Parts: sequence; structure tokens; C-alpha cells
Amino acid sequence: MAHEVKTTCPYCGVGCGVIARVSDDGAVSVKGDPEHPANFGRLCSKGSALAETLDLDGRLLHPEIGGRRAGWNEALDLVAERFSRSIAENGPDSVAFYVSGQLLTEDYYIANKLMKGFIGSANIDTNSRLCMSSSVAGHRRAFGSDTVPGTYEDLELADLVILTGSNLAWCHPVLYQRLSAAKTSRPEMKVVVIDPRRTMTADIADMHLAIAPDGDTALFNGLLAYLADNSAVDQDYVWAHTNGFAEALQAAAVLDLPHLSDATGLTQKQLGEFFRLFETTEKVVTCYSQGVNQSAAGTDKVNAIINCHLATGRIGRPGMGPFSLTGQPNAMGGREVGGLANMLAAHLDIEKADDRDLVRRFWGSPAVAAKPGLKAVDMFRAVADGRIKALWIMATNPVVSMPDADAVEAAIKACPFVVVSDMQRQTDTARHAHVLLPSLGWGEKDGTVTNSERRVSRQRAFLAAPGEARADWWQLAEVGRRMGFQEAFGYSSQSEVFAEHAALSGFENDERRDFDISAHAAIQQAAYDALAPFQWPQQKGTASQVKRFFAEGGFYHPDGRARFIAVRAPQTRRVDEAFPYTLNTGRVRDHWHTMTRTGKSARLSSHLAEPFVEIHPRDAQIVGVSDADLVAIESPHGAAIVRALVTDRQAEGNLFVPMHWNDQFASKARIDALVAPVTDPVSGQPASKNVAVRARRFAAKIYGFAVSAEKPQGLNAAYWAIAMADGGWRMELAFTEMDGDWIDWCRQAFSIPADIDPIGYTDRTSGEFRLAFFDGDRLLAALFLSPRPVAVARSWAVSQLRASHANLSKRFAVAAGRPGADKPDPGATVCSCFSVGVNQITAAIREGCHSVEAVGEKLSAGTNCGSCRAEIRGIIHACLAAAAE
Repeated sequence: MAHEVKTTCPYCGVGCGVIARVSDDGAVSVKGDPEHPANFGRLCSKGSALAETLDLDGRLLHPEIGGRRAGWNEALDLVAERFSRSIAENGPDSVAFYVSGQLLTEDYYIANKLMKGFIGSANIDTNSRLCMSSSVAGHRRAFGSDTVPGTYEDLELADLVILTGSNLAWCHPVLYQRLSAAKTSRPEMKVVVIDPRRTMTADIADMHLAIAPDGDTALFNGLLAYLADNSAVDQDYVWAHTNGFAEALQAAAVLDLPHLSDATGLTQKQLGEFFRLFETTEKVVTCYSQGVNQSAAGTDKVNAIINCHLATGRIGRPGMGPFSLTGQPNAMGGREVGGLANMLAAHLDIEKADDRDLVRRFWGSPAVAAKPGLKAVDMFRAVADGRIKALWIMATNPVVSMPDADAVEAAIKACPFVVVSDMQRQTDTARHAHVLLPSLGWGEKDGTVTNSERRVSRQRAFLAAPGEARADWWQLAEVGRRMGFQEAFGYSSQSEVFAEHAALSGFENDERRDFDISAHAAIQQAAYDALAPFQWPQQKGTASQVKRFFAEGGFYHPDGRARFIAVRAPQTRRVDEAFPYTLNTGRVRDHWHTMTRTGKSARLSSHLAEPFVEIHPRDAQIVGVSDADLVAIESPHGAAIVRALVTDRQAEGNLFVPMHWNDQFASKARIDALVAPVTDPVSGQPASKNVAVRARRFAAKIYGFAVSAEKPQGLNAAYWAIAMADGGWRMELAFTEMDGDWIDWCRQAFSIPADIDPIGYTDRTSGEFRLAFFDGDRLLAALFLSPRPVAVARSWAVSQLRASHANLSKRFAVAAGRPGADKPDPGATVCSCFSVGVNQITAAIREGCHSVEAVGEKLSAGTNCGSCRAEIRGIIHACLAAAAE
């Protein structure tokens, strides 16, 4: 019988509510939950496509040891034995866990309890170190706790929203929709975007500040000094609730306006306009994300922002405050249970003896780790040099996502014992595991997550566990029992884990700690199953409420006062003559992390189907590349080959490459292999936004595009990138040799039977070569080759995998790569939700649709998740400008 389940999206930290519907035939559909306070029914393109990612293709369904299938008992016994042996022979710091913001809070809690409380080491870190640790460090320095003061509602209540280091439109699309709707209803609201690139987020900006890489500290220091010089400091708030203002102001005032302009790359006029806007607007929210965090000065950037809000008292009141936008779905939940190597559960401090004793007594553990463990970059260095001899990696893919990724891969490959818990059997990391443990995925696992505004929501299962996959918390608890800690890990359900987590948050908490959900310490299974989203804190005996922090002080330093942090603008220049360009890495609209989930959706892959580099036209001219050429990018640590996207939205001297592509989807596009293992000295977060590189045109002699009904195997090409397509696969190719037996190449790459002959042609004048293979009226594969980037109607060619080709003329049309007049090419996908292409939008504009709303009414594009609206607006402007010339 069909049924619906309310759950939570597994992508970014917005934490959107989702309603999953399972039909009688087992088919799943998803929609936004209109009652969830994070999204009120909105979903982004990724959330809307969740049902398309639930297949079992490539899933790890059984435990494996050394590549062979094993039973759970054998695998777990081996994990417990090898970890125990390493501890006995080399001490507890010889083992480590590397976990993930993709874990549920219950998983995270057990991992930290086992490592820090019973193994006795703090060598547990998380990919949230790459995402939010500078925010954590900045919060703790300023507030005495890792507290996000405000709520999502503040973005809608503010009169000025500053987005710094945040491409909100693509990375937190539902918050972007909420902000955009608020600005539409209140046009007087101002939005400032601070980003070296002119991203799609700037579509709603009143001011875009194309700041120099790592110029944020100087900018907000300059703002603090300006506020002091113009009597805009709330002296009463500063006097009553803070310490350190004079020192912070002295550090901030070092740069005069000309030097500040040089440090930020902004004109003095731009600086003045921004400073005056902040000064004269009381309701200000400053949102920041990875452009701030992922820096060698990330923590100082966070504190420079917070300093300005403390100085004006604009914190903790409706429509005011600094707001950290969390990257991952449960990075916040991980922080609550001490997921980082330098934290304890319940926001306690591993370096404080009293806090360690409190946790030890609550857990009944022999001892709690007495010092911080190794942070992510240092952890993999310790794996490389042999200090760590047993490593358990859970729900993450560090061979793709860590800086200096090639060195990380070599370290994992050389480690004596590696365990990987994951959903997918083939990832760049899983291929090096000695033991593979099959984990549950979204729709199968059950627990809680916490979003960026401190809201705890349930992820609920609506699918049966496939094969022998089991929950991560169960795997960890089973290993804990096998290591001799039976009583401490004797859980029978995830609700018991959550109840213990909640009880610890209130254990001996006399309001000394911000995090407290002890209202749920005695929760039973039925209440856990029905748990509605709630925002912490929610102490025992209190009703659920929306809370903002710090409007009237109440900070978590021992004296109850906030700390201004004196920070100085860093030297941001890393480029030199050998490596003259600054590489910035980040996310795109329709993919997530290393594509193990989104790569399963043909719709999500249709917008940007291969790795690319954004490069300014003048830089492209210097490098010698044109649009669609291939570009080789190199740093002292690694190299990549990506497609050129020439655009003046990119600042000169800067390059942008997404971080998603990996060895499963491209030949050489693990962009984090180029990123140096440079970290913030306070947070340990890597600097992924300011990498010195060089670039050159990749000298391909022949380019290719292909579609195939079967997943390609063993592509023998100098460059390739594959993506799921409706009915099969699409791929971009490049070769350094002109000649080849292309028919045989296709047979091997696309698994074409020997008895099927192709049709095709060669144009000796243009050098183009085309092949198509059919089995009856079904297209098996088509290959298009050219000495230049292939000009073929890609969306149309992909659609032929689903089409019937009953007559010869249709087959020759495929071989020619030219759609007939009755089948116009929709063009490159702009709207993933409704599969609307640029040619369709352009045609609608020619027919009189001169607004985003008009295009949406005609084509539906932009009417679902809204993430493509900025792109549609850009197409409209370009078309109207061209028509006016």
C-alpha cells in the first residue's frame, strides 16, 4: 500500500524537510515538506531529484575482506582484532577514525564515544574539518562556545544581508529562495555579495564586491575601524558584555584607506559605500561560508566579521547577527557530539580536566582522551609516516576531497589496515580498503541531523535495507563490544543512542553550556519515531521555542563576556612567476561532494556534464585557449585537465574549478590534488580557495563526444569525462593521436557485439568522423570526432538513446549528429528540474518572453527549485542586448 514518510534531505546544511512517497509498485517520489520550518515546502534541484539516486547500481551490499565477500561476524571480528592489536603494540594514538558530515548524529555519537572514551585517543576527525572548523574556532574564541546566534528567519527580517564567501544560489539554494522572496516583497532590503567571482548569487545583489582572494580580514577590519571613527559603536553593549575591544580596534586600524584598497582589491569608493551601508543599517545579517572558512586565515576572518557585530550590538536580535552557513547536512550534529578531534561531546572542551571528568563519569569509561587528536591534514600525514597503522574511514571520500589528494591516496594505499564504511563499492577511496563494510543510505537509515540554525530533524527510513547493509552506529557499537566494551555499547536501537546523547547534554549542566537537549533524555521509541523538528537548546522541563543567543550578553566564557579578537590582515599573495594564477575550488548547482549520489541522476548531470575551469577572457587569451578547449592546470602538488569556460564573471588572474569530479567520472579532474596541505593555524581547516597554479592549453589532436547505452569501460583516451544520461551515458573525449581503429575502439569501450556493424562517414575536408551502432531500431552507441571541440547537438544526441530508429534515414541523422527540423535541439540544459535547454529559452525570448516569469509560464523553467532563475535572467539580458545591436 502506498505510504508517505516525512524525512530530511541528505545534502547541504539547510536541512530541508522532505516527504517521500512510496507507491504500491515500490516507486519513490519526493516533494518538499510544507510544514518543515527550514524550507516550507521548497526543494533545490538536488533535493527534487533524490528519488533518482536510490537505485542499487554500484551499491556495496555485503562485507568484503581483501576483495572477497565475507560475513558480518568475520569482518567485525577482524576490525576489532586489528584495532586492538595496534593499540596493544603501539598505543591508542596508532589508530584513527575519519568520519563525515553525512553521518547521522547517532552514528557520530557512537564513533566519538568509542574513540575518545574507550580507545582513549582523540584521533577522530571529520570531513567537516574541511568545511566548518574555522567557524567553530571563531565562535569558540568569541563566544566561549560553538554557538550560531541566529535563525533562518533573520535573513528575511534583515534590512541588509551580506553574503561573503557564499554562492548561496548554488550552495544553499533554498535559503537563496527565501532571501530572494523576502527581497521581492521588500525591495528596500539590500543584499551585498562579497566574492572574487560574480556568481549566480549576485543576481539579486545591490552591490557585488569582487574581493581579492583572502581579502576578507582586511575588509572587516577596515569596517571595524570605520565604525569606530564614525561613532557607530554601541558603547553600552561593548562595555556591558565584551572584552578586548581596544586591542581589536588597534589591530584593525593598521591599514589606511589606500592600503585597505590594495589589500582587498576594491576601490576606495566601493569600500566607502559598503562601510556606510553597514553603518546606517541596524538590521544586518552577515552570512559566511566556505569562501571565509577554507582559508589559512579562516578563523581570523570569522572573528573579524563577529567583531563588527559585537561592536554594534547587532547580534541575537531579530534580523541581526553573524551567520555561519553550514556546508554538510549534519556538520552541526557532528559538532554537538564532539566530532572534531579537538572537541568533546555536548560542546565540552577536551583540554579541560573538569569537562573530561564529566564525560568520563557519564560514560563510565576508563579514561577520556586527555589531549586533542590529529586534525584531518595531520591525520593523513600520520598515516603516511606510519604513526597511524589502522584507519577507519566512514561515509566520505578523502582521496577526492582532501587537499594534496594524491599524497592522501598514497598514504591510504600504504596503510597496514584500512576499513571503509560506505554505500558504494567503487569510490576512489574504497578501492584501497582491506575491509569494506556496507552502510545504509538515505531512505534506509534512521536518526537525526542538525541544520545551520540549530534545528534537529529526523531522517526516517522508508526503504528496506538492501543486501546486508547496516547502520553505521550499529557497526561501531558491534566493534566496541568486540573490543571488550560490551556494557557501554549494548544499544538495541538508534533511539537509545539519541536518548543518551540528549542526557549527556543536560548532565550537570547548570546553563554553563549552550547545547542542551535534555528535554529528550528519556525519549522512547514511539516518541522518537514521531519527533518533530525542534531547535536547541531545549532543556528538560522546557517547551520547544525559537531562541536567539547573545542579544543581552550571556556568553559562555567564564566571565560571561564575549571576546573581541585582535586580528591582522594576512599576506594573501601566493602566486609567483612560475604559478601566476589563483585557483579557487567549490561546488556547482546540481552536484554534491564527490558525486557518489548525484552522479546517479541523469537530470542532475545534464546541467554541467564535465569538469571545467572558469577563466577570464584576457587570461584565456594569454594561455591560448578558447571556449570549450581543454586546459591543463598544475600546481607543485598535482595536475588536472578540464574544459575551458571563458567568462568575464571570473576575475582576471583567478581560476575556478569545481571539486566534485573524481576518477570514476573523469580521467584527471580530482582538483584537490592541486591544493597544498596549507591549513589555518587555529582551526586546522585547509586553504582550498587560494592555490597558486599555472595553466596551459592541452594539446589534443582530436576531440570526441559519444553516447552509449552501456556504461563505458576502460576508455583509452588522453581525456575523458562521463555522465549519466537518460537511457545511458554521455562522454567527452580527447586524444593525442589522430589515427586509430575507431570501430574497434568503440567495440571495446561500449561493449558492442562483434556482429553489429556501424554506419557512419568521414569528412576529409573538415577531418570529422562519425560512427553509430544500432541493434535493430535501438541505438547502442555513437561516436563523433573532430580536430576541434565537437560541435554536435549534445542534448539531442543523448535523447536518441531513448528514441526508436525504425528507418535508415533516422539512423543516418544520428550518425550525422544533426537533428531534423521536427526534432529541434533543446541545447545545453539550464533548468534541470524540467530539462529545459538554452535553445528553448532563447526561442521563448524571441517569441516575446522577456522576463524570468514569462519564460517560466511558457516552459516551466525556474518554477520549481528556482536555482536556474539567475541563469535564465542572464540569457534574457544577452538575447535582448544582441537584438538591440
